[in-house]
Amino acid sequence: MCKFILLDTCNNRSLHYTNKVQRCFNRYAKYLQDDFSHGEKDIISYISNIPFFYIILSYDNEFMGFVYLDNFVGDDKNNYSAELTTCFEPHAWGTFTRYSAKFFLKKAFDEFGLYKIKAYVFPDNYRTSVLLKSSGFEYETTLKKETVRKNKLQDIDIYAIYRTYYYKNEVKYEQY
Repeated sequence: MCKFILLDTCNNRSLHYTNKVQRCFNRYAKYLQDDFSHGEKDIISYISNIPFFYIILSYDNEFMGFVYLDNFVGDDKNNYSAELTTCFEPHAWGTFTRYSAKFFLKKAFDEFGLYKIKAYVFPDNYRTSVLLKSSGFEYETTLKKETVRKNKLQDIDIYAIYRTYYYKNEVKYEQY
């Protein structure tokens, strides 16, 4: 039902998706960035420092959004945790987002050996909070007045899912 294609800025193979990523990013930047972000105009500059940036495609190769992992915690042998960021096109909202989120979590836990995946969400991003909860994430805490957004102090909610919870409740997924 979905595919994840690693966007590699050093390899032209996946770069034809950058215009769609840029458009999606610009549409939802208010949920992805605070006032301290550099407001990258060029998506290649933005993602060049993110080693695990994936394009999300439907089974028929339609662009549905993107997801990436960054801020890894651990050492050279073991990854403990990483931060998840995702953004979907409106036509992907609903069943597709829930399915692809669970599928990506399996991929992240299996491929990176993570113990914990966390997501930082602005409290007004209701759609993402619902998606995270339906994917098994639990609300952990709110960082009060953590940053500035639109020149106002802004809270950030933290959600997390743990490997032990995920594999205890794992659903089998068909391969794409």
